[in-house]
Amino acid sequence: MYNSCVQDDKNSEHNVFQGIPIRPNQDKLLSDFIQGLDCSSHTRQALVFDIRKFAKWFCEANCEPWDVGRVTFRDVADFRDYLHRDRKQASSTVNRCLISIRKYFKWLAANNSVANNPVQGIKELKRQPLAPQGLDRPDVRKLLREVELRSDTRSKAIFSLILYTGARLSDVVQLERTDLSINERSGTVIYRYGKGSKQRTVPVPLPARKALLDYLDTRPPVQSEQVFIGERGPLNNRGIQAVFEKYKALTGIENLHPHVLRHTFSHSFLAQGGNLCQLAQILGHESLNTTAIYTKNSIGQLADATERLTY
Repeated sequence: MYNSCVQDDKNSEHNVFQGIPIRPNQDKLLSDFIQGLDCSSHTRQALVFDIRKFAKWFCEANCEPWDVGRVTFRDVADFRDYLHRDRKQASSTVNRCLISIRKYFKWLAANNSVANNPVQGIKELKRQPLAPQGLDRPDVRKLLREVELRSDTRSKAIFSLILYTGARLSDVVQLERTDLSINERSGTVIYRYGKGSKQRTVPVPLPARKALLDYLDTRPPVQSEQVFIGERGPLNNRGIQAVFEKYKALTGIENLHPHVLRHTFSHSFLAQGGNLCQLAQILGHESLNTTAIYTKNSIGQLADATERLTY
């Protein structure tokens, strides 16, 4: 049984550890860590999700409440193996979780909240670098055709913005009308809130300009400066994702979400003559090493190559 000093998670409606037995002060430690980060809300949510997942496993595996001071090297290593062997999660997913835990415990150690850093020395899983998967040309055509059949100018503008400028989900959500400078002859878009609060200006090709201008002509006359508006006001992350879910069901394209369209743009840009430096600037990458992943072969390309082998 758990010790009686366990904190009641019902005392805080915002406690991310709701449903998980914890020692006193654990929710405050995590809150202080998250609030001190200089990163996007999406990154913060991912960190909280990963740390909560580890805390839940810790309680179930050790039959004791979550307490950062009780986490050992063995706990972290076993959690890594549990995700990989028992849950069959991809190496990239497991490694992302380890990175989140490592960041948290590095902060805890620096603030003297733990005596030792149990994540120090834990190795991430090795994996073969493959290009992120994008949509092939027939699926892109199917998606844009479905949007056109439904005269859905807003969805066409959203999809076109990502497919032709490599926007992130957060770029689309936070885009304001003053960030657009477009007409029939030329156009640019300013993405002001990239990773690390980096601003970038990206050219908008003709198909995306036309899609945006068509949408702006029919955009609801609301006070908000945000470009994309729904029935209840400006679209947030969930609103944009709901648009993707709708067309995922309509088209049968299983792998349809905002980042896949960003990957699709990146692959198409390089395949049609763009270079790595240009792509890095458009995507907002600080390092060419990050962008270079798009020069790798996808698993489909590797499979096609091996199918042609003869002996």
